[in-house]
Amino acid sequence: MNRPETAALRRHSITAFALMVVGLIWLIERRELLAHSIPGRVIQAAAVVLMIAARLTFGMRSFHAAATPTAGGLVTRGPYHWLRHPIYAAILYFIWSTAVDHGSIQSVAAALLITAGACVRMYAEESLLLTTYPEYAAYRARTARVIPFVL
Repeated sequence: MNRPETAALRRHSITAFALMVVGLIWLIERRELLAHSIPGRVIQAAAVVLMIAARLTFGMRSFHAAATPTAGGLVTRGPYHWLRHPIYAAILYFIWSTAVDHGSIQSVAAALLITAGACVRMYAEESLLLTTYPEYAAYRARTARVIPFVL
């Protein structure tokens, strides 16, 4: 991948991150971040556990606002064994459980905004991971993106 393509992917990733933050702030401002129902809360608790497990598995690698692969090799253990993007999956599970639970047009719109941002970031990260780690292609072929055994 040439330098302009890499720079464009990183810019798109930063813009997508901003969309996700806007969606999150929107939910917080509306007081619709947390689910009210027991099933919604259970899904959100499971999403938090998944997020923590993924972060612990990823280790001391830092977070990047732009889609920048970190050094240290491709992580394929823990939650990354079943999902290529367990952190984004956790965010989406958490956000959609609240959107469905609250059922407002605004909460669904915020969830769609966050989902769009996450999709752009996943695409950018995967494109860059392919150039950094050639073995990513085989990993991608056998591992679901955000829903185990489905997507």
